[in-house]
Amino acid sequence: MAKLAFLGLGVMGAPMAGHLQKAGHDVTVYNRTATKADKWVETYGGAMAPTPVEAAKGADFVLSCVGNDDDLRSVCLGEEGAFAGMGSGTVFIDHTTVSAKVTRELYAEADAKQISFIDAPISGGQAGAENGVLSIMCGGDEGAYERAEPIMEVYSKICRRIGESGSGQMTKMCNQIAIAGLVQGLSEALHMAEKSGLDGRAVVEVISQGAAGSWQMANRYETMLDDHFDHGFAVDWMRKDLGICLSTADENGASLPVTALVDQFYKDVQKLGGGRWDTSSLIKRLRAAG
Repeated sequence: MAKLAFLGLGVMGAPMAGHLQKAGHDVTVYNRTATKADKWVETYGGAMAPTPVEAAKGADFVLSCVGNDDDLRSVCLGEEGAFAGMGSGTVFIDHTTVSAKVTRELYAEADAKQISFIDAPISGGQAGAENGVLSIMCGGDEGAYERAEPIMEVYSKICRRIGESGSGQMTKMCNQIAIAGLVQGLSEALHMAEKSGLDGRAVVEVISQGAAGSWQMANRYETMLDDHFDHGFAVDWMRKDLGICLSTADENGASLPVTALVDQFYKDVQKLGGGRWDTSSLIKRLRAAG
């Protein structure tokens, strides 16, 4: 068993850190809001630290799951950042969805300190984190990944190294691009059924068994029909991710016309007050339009 630090105890990070503690690892947690760290220790045991550097001291692996590029930099760099407390040969595993640019920047900073850095964004939502069945897509040095994989296997159903530093984040962009199009298509299909006077559940029962079937359809159609949107990844976070996708596409020349359109549809959902609704709330925009 390893000595670990886990930075960031949101809806994803808290259960992931919990799985590690339950698996027998020695986990010290840090969270910007200390009350969440207190609650985590009450629930799972382990320990908490007041700063990332204190959490990282003596750890074999440091893991993070925070909000965005700036949040990640803040927990890694500076006198109170985790890198300052990590020893030579240790591994930093980042589960945040951030830009490949910041990932490569931090990889270089870590490498200069003889620390390995793995970008390991996750997919599967809150339920996946709670049930320990996340999909993890990784970038970084092969040797470091091989050392880190047994740690990540504790809360994943699949964990793969895609390539060098930044490859995990690029793969996560592909994931979000695919989801955006699927959710919009599902929203339009259910909206069409409603407008046609059809029983949406009966429609899905039939079409889900054919080529139209998807995870989104299987897991979100009922709550979409019931107009309930508090079951997963928030629109605000999806727009952050799609912004990364579109910015990267500008840099590498990828053409993402549907992604750009769906991003604007999510902007409309935000204007409806749905920034914290889950991503299936795209159907609300269609209903609002009549």
